Amino acid sequence: MSEIEYRVAEGAYADAMVELEHLCFPNLGGDDLLTVEGILLQEAVFPEGAFIALDGDRVIGMGSGIFVDYEISQPQHHMADVVGHEGVGNHDPDGDWYYGIDIAVHPDYRGRGIASKLYQLRKQVVIDHNKRGIIAGGVIPGFVNHKHEMTAAEYVEEVAAGRLVDATLTAQIRNGFEVRGVIADYVQDPTSDNWASFIVWFNPWYRDDETDDDNRHPEEE
Repeated sequence: MSEIEYRVAEGAYADAMVELEHLCFPNLGGDDLLTVEGILLQEAVFPEGAFIALDGDRVIGMGSGIFVDYEISQPQHHMADVVGHEGVGNHDPDGDWYYGIDIAVHPDYRGRGIASKLYQLRKQVVIDHNKRGIIAGGVIPGFVNHKHEMTAAEYVEEVAAGRLVDATLTAQIRNGFEVRGVIADYVQDPTSDNWASFIVWFNPWYRDDETDDDNRHPEEE
């Protein structure tokens, strides 16, 4: 088994990253997928916010995101409205949260801990910059098998409770994320009727001189 290398994403890999994104998210609308322009802008604006996993010179995993200000008590939003032009237009170096845009792993490489490593790299960026944590909307691919018998909110609740398994959400929970609700019309995904989960990872090392009750981790109360 070859050793996987992880590094900050570079524009030279932009075409391969776009190809991987389309492979991993075949049901998403084109407006919700990364573009070469967006990847190049990320490299210029916030390079340390995006990572790739390489098997030799082959891109087999990636993750990207930006810093934003966001009120986590209000999960409803559309991804494009938060991230802005080409996924990086609303990057704010002073933003309290890292907004996770995507995590993608080639199907042939899943089950090898690559996504978990990409999440760890994100967490380290958050820790290094003393941000509150990571927020994201997560696709729920397993909902297609249950949407005729329960709502998206019920499905996400069942997954969070461990009574159902979702390929994406279950892995996110195992990586320390908390489910904070569901998002309607998050992205264009007809298989899930455009629903997504709203997940949060709280940085346990975050330092704040002032108490913010709305954004404070429950364990701190």
